[in-house]
Amino acid sequence: MSTTKSLLDTPKKMIFKTIKKTKKVAASANNYALNTTEEVVSETIIVAEQWQTVANKAIKDSLKLAATNQDLVFTALTGVKKHVKLSKKRFTKLIA
Repeated sequence: MSTTKSLLDTPKKMIFKTIKKTKKVAASANNYALNTTEEVVSETIIVAEQWQTVANKAIKDSLKLAATNQDLVFTALTGVKKHVKLSKKRFTKLIA
């Protein structure tokens, strides 16, 4: 009976060793995945903050540009209005 017991103990020990090693490898892989995920998220947050700064600057500058363009359009429209009034007077004098 002791021979049978010793024959069964060896595979049993191998299985437990393998299970222990598998647990260590799984824990190591899990830690690596967690660390990598944390690094990726941190880097993503940093890059998002940088892009937010760029976007804020672009929006502020685009609003200034839009205001300038709006002023330019109204100035041009005022000029056209004056020109039309002057042309109307001239045309009226020409016909009358």
